[in-house]
Amino acid sequence: RRGVQYKSFEDKDNLLLGGDRVVTTPEYTAYLKIAEGCDNRCTYCAIPNIRGKLHSREMDDIVKEAVTLDEMGVRELVIVAQDTTAYGIDIYGKYTLPQLLQKISDTTKIKWIRLLYCYPDKITDELIEQMRDNEKIVKYIDLPIQHINDRVLKRMNRKGNGETIRSAIKRLRDAMPDISIRTTAIVGFPGETDEEFEELCEFVKEAEFSHFGAFTYSREEDTPAYDFPDQVDEQVKQDRYDIIMRTQLEINEKQNEAKIGTVVKAICEGYDVVSETYYGRTDKDAPEIDGKIYFSSDKKLNAGDFVDVTITEAIDYDLVGEAVKS
Repeated sequence: RRGVQYKSFEDKDNLLLGGDRVVTTPEYTAYLKIAEGCDNRCTYCAIPNIRGKLHSREMDDIVKEAVTLDEMGVRELVIVAQDTTAYGIDIYGKYTLPQLLQKISDTTKIKWIRLLYCYPDKITDELIEQMRDNEKIVKYIDLPIQHINDRVLKRMNRKGNGETIRSAIKRLRDAMPDISIRTTAIVGFPGETDEEFEELCEFVKEAEFSHFGAFTYSREEDTPAYDFPDQVDEQVKQDRYDIIMRTQLEINEKQNEAKIGTVVKAICEGYDVVSETYYGRTDKDAPEIDGKIYFSSDKKLNAGDFVDVTITEAIDYDLVGEAVKS
């Protein structure tokens, strides 16, 4: 009737995925969601309540979308899900991310395929081999750990423990010594002691992640951790955040200084008229969340062009260089 609004909300576990694609990122890069929802049930996370249980897309449907994106001019494909490594377990009975990556690689000309949101407990040997041997998959992985202390991980209901995390990192680096590993951690989780936080800091120093982001714990309604006792004081959370991010900055400064004089592969994202330099990202940096590379070039470049750059300077998280003359 006129003046009456009708609303329909389907069961979140039965929503259809896929459909016509609208690309809102720059034309050379795109995200490809391969699943919706999550079965992990971390005690701090509301995603299962909002998105429902894991719901993987059919592999052929994903590959079809990847082909469409390729035809649209996409040169970098970023594979995402709430838990990317869980892909396929609900419809194929096993983790089938490696097979999906191979199919996308075989059916498209996309040069860079990047993986985000991969869980340490699901880093299989098959996935590592696919990443190592497939030249289209950039040697980069986002591997959220959230913590390293076993007691905190158990309270978070994270699968595996500190040894699971250490093992996944070692296996990835043994197979691909130059791999860039990004991770995230939560500081100030309910009950986190000074000693447990210090253990996390020491691990960050030990692991020397290429990229690291921290979050102060935020209470989410309708999650188990919301009602946990021993909530950490907000100022303590902030102090811990500041400490661990200073630690990571020192690590990144050291890593970037070591790159001076080396040649890296980069994707051009544009030209800055103020500094009169091009800017972009290396294959070891994901869009939006990681560092940039600023470089000069005698040759005119367009957004989406790939270029080799000699690193001449490092500034905090970013790099400066010169395009290699061809």
